[in-house]
Amino acid sequence: MTITTDEELAGMNKISEAVAITLQKMRDAAKPGMSAKELDDMGGEILNDMGAKSAPRLTYKFPGWTCICINNEVAHGIPTGKKILQEGDLINIDVSAEMGGFWSDNGGSFVLGEDIHKHQPLVDASKRILRVAIEQIKGGVRISDIGRLIETEAKKGGYKVIKDLTGHGVGRSLHEEPLEIANYYDKHYKQRFRKNGIVAVETFIATKSSYTITGKDGWTMTGDKGGFVAQHEHTIMVTDGKPVILTKANGIWK
Repeated sequence: MTITTDEELAGMNKISEAVAITLQKMRDAAKPGMSAKELDDMGGEILNDMGAKSAPRLTYKFPGWTCICINNEVAHGIPTGKKILQEGDLINIDVSAEMGGFWSDNGGSFVLGEDIHKHQPLVDASKRILRVAIEQIKGGVRISDIGRLIETEAKKGGYKVIKDLTGHGVGRSLHEEPLEIANYYDKHYKQRFRKNGIVAVETFIATKSSYTITGKDGWTMTGDKGGFVAQHEHTIMVTDGKPVILTKANGIWK
């Protein structure tokens, strides 16, 4: 969506704060021995207490309040009771929701406890690259140029990017124009960021894979060549200068 009134901006701020706080509280609560379902139920309760509705449930009837991926899972991980969090796991939580007709989306990967499997450099790369990308976004910038920046920065660190998962417009629904804010350069993609536009920008930084495959559950994605992926996501408002980061309360850059 494009912000045209103060009321619209207030609505986006409110739902963005809700999803950001939910993500931050879920990340802080995650402990070894906890099931993904326990963590997800907590997230659902936080959203509900703030008057927000889970976007994946509302839009796709997803079997969870949030998406929780563990280790080699890339996206849309179902938070089941059989998934038990372990020390050193690479965990990703993606929280999106609706409130008062406004929608927002954010996510982040982190290492649970001690980094015994050496995932932290990948997580740090994803965080840093998202910051670098967002800092370059303003009205009139070609979206593919940001994709090129993300992929270039990933390659500098010896990583790849996932090419079939992208950021997107958001605001009045979960996925809006622009439908693709990719992590790579597509010379044929001519769309540009619009001033006052609301977009969810996300990195998908990978160790081995460039594409995903969907599992038998119909939801959970993993890399086509294995390995691990770190994702970080903010919903922002594009301006003529520095973007406004609406989900800054999630603390993913701390």
